[in-house]
Amino acid sequence: MSEQQPDPRPIGIFDSGVGGLTVLQALCRRLPAESFIYLGDTARLPYGSKSAATVQRYALNAAGTLVAQDVKLLVVACNTASAQALPQLVDALPLPVLGVVEPGVRAALATGAHRVGIIGTEGTIRSGAYQANLVRLAPKVSVQAVACPLFVPLAEEGWWDHPVTDAVARHYLQPLLDWGVEAIILACTHYPLLLPSLSRVAGPGVKLVDSASAVADAVVARHSRLLRRTLGKGSVRLQLSDASASFLRVAAAILGSPSSSVELVDIEQAPRPPLLTTVAGRASSLRQESHET
Repeated sequence: MSEQQPDPRPIGIFDSGVGGLTVLQALCRRLPAESFIYLGDTARLPYGSKSAATVQRYALNAAGTLVAQDVKLLVVACNTASAQALPQLVDALPLPVLGVVEPGVRAALATGAHRVGIIGTEGTIRSGAYQANLVRLAPKVSVQAVACPLFVPLAEEGWWDHPVTDAVARHYLQPLLDWGVEAIILACTHYPLLLPSLSRVAGPGVKLVDSASAVADAVVARHSRLLRRTLGKGSVRLQLSDASASFLRVAAAILGSPSSSVELVDIEQAPRPPLLTTVAGRASSLRQESHET
């Protein structure tokens, strides 16, 4: 498609729950004429405590669900899936795929910080994806990473500005503060929801880097030829793999308007493009071989 005739198909976004709505919000703000399909895999939340093989399978399921709806671009808003499954998705999908890791790293380096902390789920921190990207792009920057597994349930519960969240944040962030951290990458899209507590605990001297805005910037910079800019008002469809009592409340708070309904989708049974089926089958065979040896 030319710039005069941008692609009218929607942009697909997926996450394990509500956290990726922060990415959706940033994209809606930058691209109000675009249409979006947001998929939250709430039936299998959280991804962060799962094995890499399981995360890759879940990510392929979610991607297949969105590709079957003819999206033109896939944004992997889940940090764990970006860290552990992005290469598989890039190889398997016949469309552009963008994760959150590299945009977040570049945003952190743009602050000029020399001591960068990373907070994320156990899976994201264990993968080393953020650490590797920081070392690759800025070898002289010092890096420390801390897994914060309680932050996702606090965000899903809506305890964004709460004494309990303050106490948990103090426990997780204290080693970074004692080290002299200058910037902290929020390496989970749930974590920006906790900014009131995180900001209090980190203090004014520490920059908190939200990857959601960085991802929106990357989409605009890298895929402008696909994007609709001034061709009317876009739309948002919210889809879940399981009905979540808190999702609509949290979604309304993030997006700034009430969301009257969501669509329930069966991610496991979603039709897959042939290449996705091949990749998923290969991953299944590798898992089987590992169990047998």
